[in-house]
Amino acid sequence: MDRPVVIAIDGPSGVGKGTVSRALARALGYTHVDTGAMYRAVGWAAHQRGLSLIDEDAVSALAATLQLTVEDGLVVADGTDITRAVRTPDIDRAATAVARMPKVREILVDRQRALARGRGVVMEGRDIGTVVFPDADVKIYLDASPEERARRRAADPAHGGGPQELAAVATALAARDKIDSTRSVSPLMVAPDAIVVDTTDIPVDAVVARVMEKQELTKPPAALAVSQPPATVLRAK
Repeated sequence: MDRPVVIAIDGPSGVGKGTVSRALARALGYTHVDTGAMYRAVGWAAHQRGLSLIDEDAVSALAATLQLTVEDGLVVADGTDITRAVRTPDIDRAATAVARMPKVREILVDRQRALARGRGVVMEGRDIGTVVFPDADVKIYLDASPEERARRRAADPAHGGGPQELAAVATALAARDKIDSTRSVSPLMVAPDAIVVDTTDIPVDAVVARVMEKQELTKPPAALAVSQPPATVLRAK
């Protein structure tokens, strides 16, 4: 296979998608793309402009014209660095609303595919291996126990300015999971050919090492096999 490799990483909130994706991209020298940040950026921009998050036509028109850069941890919208501004509970909710809009998803999926042209990428989200890149060279689905996901999210200053009550965070995550997995467009689901990794008890470096070993990612991209194994669950031994 003589072309750049696309690695798709999917999963719900709090499973370590961002941390694992960034580490894997660094290890391979690939570009990291957080597609969730795109929806956050559109939600942020809609909020700044006073748009209703139930007005799909207005929000999709905004998404189509928004000058957006989302690569390697940086989020810039119309020339403004909003990397930190999009990591708040309010924008969490805005992103959830925006992500349910078919017109917005169509626009952003086109942008996501364009970002992978001609280069290796590690792209994270909730529909990368199923919708954005159904033929991705490597598909990974990360998961973790509800308790661990809530603990991680509550301790993340980027999502609330400091430790939050675990029960409230767990409730919010469960609600988001239900929305993401039952929405009519691009629901969160495991691709049939994905490697499923439970990150509950596995350090990030161990997750990255296992994925690279499993998919022979230490070899040059041209040597990576195209075929994918059946769904596999990797757990700490």
